[in-house]
Amino acid sequence: MMAKRGLEVMAIHFASPPYTSERALLKVKMLCQKMSAYTGRVRLLVVPFTEIQQEIGEKCAEEYFTIIMRRLMMEIASRLGAKYGCGALITGESLGQVASQTMQAIACTDEAAALPVFRPAIGMDKEEIVTIARKIDTFQTSILPYEDCCTVFTPRHPRTRPQLELVAEAESSLDRARLIEAAVTGTEAVWIEEATELTI
Repeated sequence: MMAKRGLEVMAIHFASPPYTSERALLKVKMLCQKMSAYTGRVRLLVVPFTEIQQEIGEKCAEEYFTIIMRRLMMEIASRLGAKYGCGALITGESLGQVASQTMQAIACTDEAAALPVFRPAIGMDKEEIVTIARKIDTFQTSILPYEDCCTVFTPRHPRTRPQLELVAEAESSLDRARLIEAAVTGTEAVWIEEATELTI
């Protein structure tokens, strides 16, 4: 939807091996390939995220795991966006669909972003999103049962209305600067287009 408005779109994937597999990364590459039919070739950034998730799991209260993880994702994406000359971040949240997509959680997540955040699907329901996915031929790929870093580390009782000051206190035990720098430095970039041969 944002590409339809003339934006050049990049993609970012947070990989957490061995918790996430090569098939999960292949699924992301397949989605980028589908998208390239509409946008032209897509640069995919693959961020190493295992250490960050492990450290959050070890040092932060479980109920804050998802929101802290998403805040670090935003900060890393902002750093990479600045590196590659991006003017904004684009995410796929739909308001209220899951625990991390309440108004309070989104506001708390956005506080960590250094770039504007666009959410073209924010007011859509699941049926509307699926209809678009079917139209652009990404739906069948998107439902392939390969784990991603968000589903592997799901807390049993996530905070749906997090307060920023409590989240900041919960994440203060992390060495944020070191973790973010390592993730940004370790990021790999790959170009994907319709003719790209994808293999594991």
